[in-house]
Amino acid sequence: MPRRKKSILKRDIGVDPRYGSAMVQKLINVIMEDGKKNVAREIVYDAIDILIKKAQGDKNKALDLFYKGFEQLIPLVEVRPRRVGGSVYQIPMEVQQDRGRALAMRWLIESASARSDKTMGIRLAYELLEAVEGRGGAVKKKLDVHRMAESNRAFSHFAW
Repeated sequence: MPRRKKSILKRDIGVDPRYGSAMVQKLINVIMEDGKKNVAREIVYDAIDILIKKAQGDKNKALDLFYKGFEQLIPLVEVRPRRVGGSVYQIPMEVQQDRGRALAMRWLIESASARSDKTMGIRLAYELLEAVEGRGGAVKKKLDVHRMAESNRAFSHFAW
């Protein structure tokens, strides 16, 4: 029996004031700690400013870099534990779009935090640039999740 109602209303978070992007606004909200939204905005906007410098001053190219790097991080499959008989199997399942984005943001922030650059804005920018190239900690995390799902493909018949 479901634990939630069937119709869960998603709250509209709006768009960020500088770029008019809902994705940038969502990243700001995920980075925000203790309600300090201006600090989170500063971090994300610093990262995008670095992307603008890399794109020779073109805002549209920088936002394309941002979106392209972010899209590289969204997983397609993940493993979910399921108890069958007396044992627990890791069953590969498709990731819904909203969950995929949430995982990608979480992985991006975790791997940016683990970097050794000076400020979080610089770390975030370089993590996004590496994601565009298919490198970096967040891309490695995505590939690990995909590899785990591939190795447990034999248990996919338990997904019902």
